[in-house]
Amino acid sequence: METHTDRRQGVMEKLRGALSLLTPALLVFMAGMILANIAGSMNGSLMPLYVQSLGADTKQIGLFFTVSAIAPLVLQIVGGFVSDSIGRLKAVAIGSIAGSIGYLFYAVAPSWSWLLVGHAVASLAGCFVAPSFQAFIAEQSTEETRARVFAVSESAFAVVGIVGPPIGGFLSQRYGFRPMFIAAGALYLVATVIRMAMALRSRNQSSSTYHAPQKMTLSALRSNMGSMVALVLAGGVMTWLFLSDSVNDIAFSVANHFDPIYQSNIIGMSNIQITWVISAFSIVRMIALPFGGVFADKAGERVGICLGHFLCGLGGAIFLLGTAYPHFVLVSALYGLGVAFLSPAYNSLVSKEVPISIRGTAFGLVSTTLGIASLPAPYIGGLMWARFGPKAPFVLPLVASLSMAAILWFKLPGKRNKAEQTAEAQASPSQA
Repeated sequence: METHTDRRQGVMEKLRGALSLLTPALLVFMAGMILANIAGSMNGSLMPLYVQSLGADTKQIGLFFTVSAIAPLVLQIVGGFVSDSIGRLKAVAIGSIAGSIGYLFYAVAPSWSWLLVGHAVASLAGCFVAPSFQAFIAEQSTEETRARVFAVSESAFAVVGIVGPPIGGFLSQRYGFRPMFIAAGALYLVATVIRMAMALRSRNQSSSTYHAPQKMTLSALRSNMGSMVALVLAGGVMTWLFLSDSVNDIAFSVANHFDPIYQSNIIGMSNIQITWVISAFSIVRMIALPFGGVFADKAGERVGICLGHFLCGLGGAIFLLGTAYPHFVLVSALYGLGVAFLSPAYNSLVSKEVPISIRGTAFGLVSTTLGIASLPAPYIGGLMWARFGPKAPFVLPLVASLSMAAILWFKLPGKRNKAEQTAEAQASPSQA
């Protein structure tokens, strides 16, 4: 009979086994990501309420998030290309400096229009950090363990979503929004210092351990973009991943910024309750991510992606029916479970389909294209709320998630055996 001690030892062994997948460089990298994401999670869910407190109505809130997304769009491609050229760590350091400046604007903005400037500057951080993040993780793993490494990495800093939102909710409710942003900015500044130190340490090293650096020229950028566009238009795996991402990004962008507004104004939830809903997402996601990674490696990425979409769709259905705080905790938990299965499977599949030499550009180009497609979405969400009622924006994520789960089941490949993976790995240099 298994005792409590045996179970605890078993859990510790699994934890050590999971952490052993992470290289020393990735562990330090994750420390910076944890601090930066704590800062972001402290204010992310409350930003619409902060914009509202500075005098914006629902239409202006939608306009705020639409306009603030314009500046970073082109720079996402540039950020990915810079990552491929000078290295993942240096690109992350550049983005972090922009993020630190953005937090200064958050703390001192006298109106929502000035806040818009700070939000646009802070958004630039993601243009350099996001493409480098996925590429760096992919390059710190083997193909056989890639989904698990993605899962463990995401799970390691998912804890920030547990502690960050409640801290932000407490500080904003007790002291106000500005002190909360000052605290978040201080944490982000520490993360920036860590990232800059890693970048400086790597300045005499090649931009990547896994491929030769390329020159930062316009012709090289065009070549990288041309290769990525060809993959997207080829009608294969990347085509369907791109289409599904586009549909879901637009649908969730219509609704996401109005989650706290709906929960506060319609349901009557407090700031602390709203942030605990976000924490429920992070708790479930953190616990389930390692299982999602193992599941994708064992059952194949297609199963993980489709199951993730289905669970998100189920959460969307419960959202529309929810009338009280516990209902939205359940919704958030289902979203967390869905992302835990979808995210490592998706990132693993993309990293296998895209040649290593253009991974940074690929993630940047996809983000830019998705950003352009979803650019008017928050404003459309505000119009839908005003014209058709508060629930109207939240219908789209439900429809998108369930539709993509069904479509991708027939369009994505099943699990590939080891012989097929070896053949693809041997062919990838010529493709690049």
